[in-house]
Amino acid sequence: MPDSRFKIMHYCEQTGARAAELALLHGKVTTPIFLPVGTQATVKSLDTPDMERIGIKMLLCNAYHLYLRPGIDVIKKAGGLHRFMRWDGPILTDSGGYQVFSLSSFRKLTEEGVVFRSHIDGSEHSITPETSTAMQEELGADIIMALDVCPGSTAARDKQEKAMQSTFRWAKRCREAHRPTGQLLFGIIQGGTYPDLRRQAAEQITSLDFPGNAIGGLSLGESKAAMWETVGATVPCMPSDRPRYLMGVGSPEDIVEGISRGIDIFDSALPTRVARNGALYTRVGRKNIRRADFKEDMGPVELGCGCYTCGNYSAAYLHHLFRSEELLGYRLATIHNLFFMQKLIEYARAAIAENTFPQFRSNFLESYKTTDEDKRIEQKMAAVKGKKAGGSTLTD
Repeated sequence: MPDSRFKIMHYCEQTGARAAELALLHGKVTTPIFLPVGTQATVKSLDTPDMERIGIKMLLCNAYHLYLRPGIDVIKKAGGLHRFMRWDGPILTDSGGYQVFSLSSFRKLTEEGVVFRSHIDGSEHSITPETSTAMQEELGADIIMALDVCPGSTAARDKQEKAMQSTFRWAKRCREAHRPTGQLLFGIIQGGTYPDLRRQAAEQITSLDFPGNAIGGLSLGESKAAMWETVGATVPCMPSDRPRYLMGVGSPEDIVEGISRGIDIFDSALPTRVARNGALYTRVGRKNIRRADFKEDMGPVELGCGCYTCGNYSAAYLHHLFRSEELLGYRLATIHNLFFMQKLIEYARAAIAENTFPQFRSNFLESYKTTDEDKRIEQKMAAVKGKKAGGSTLTD
């Protein structure tokens, strides 16, 4: 039965892109939508007025990090995550399955759940599908995620299959534990880059009739070609009347490619992380604001950009801030990158509504210069291992 909370408004027959509305506890959002990552109840360097001015409608926070610090009880005492961080819009919380397997120096997987040591102080903890669901319910997020096993996209087939089966069994337990709070519980499809495993996982997860489904375990070191082949094999097995969420994918070119494959929801720390390293998005690709050629550039980072940064500060000023390692530079660059992402999504949605999306996709991808593939994978793998990648880690 179609879920009345998700309504498709426009559909592109040529590509599968769709524009829809999703009704949530804290308001209705339009899709496609990009969720900035506020892992620890903050989008780094920004406050709520910043995000409202940018036009952000929904955020992602992470139950693993909030469980460890400040603790679910502290947030519950504050009246829930929305009141704690002074954000009135919808929030999606990741269950923390990925963080457990990527950040913890010790972890033991059992049928019951996972035992791990905190990456902060080494203390031992355990999370089960039932406790993960309860934690996210107490946080008060609009969308909560089933606890999954994420071995990484490059793990061997036997590990992928084992993780896929554990994820399915845990998803059933999350479904049974979920209370009728009005929060939407999404299932997660694993299976690495093996199309047959992804199709099998999609059949299993969607059989549980979640109000939305996610593709997890990608953008973790595999090639772009492998990622899109995997997405292409998975999406047709996902219900067309439910939102589709591609987890952890958020470069501009990937947003456009994902939309063209029928994806509705995206999240990634990439735009904010590269902003803090001086990489600013433009219509033709990233600009490194630290480069000497910006030293005397008194124009904005990008002509015609409507963001607060470009409307008030020159590229020369941002260059100075980054060369001087002034904190304001990180905030202004983050505002610019998130504004760019927000407008990109808006343009894509408008193109779908106007039946011009294929041309929009072609024009954008022809003009946007992407990051070198080998360098991208190297940086991602460094981040996956919890190491610093250009001055930041997975705890964005």
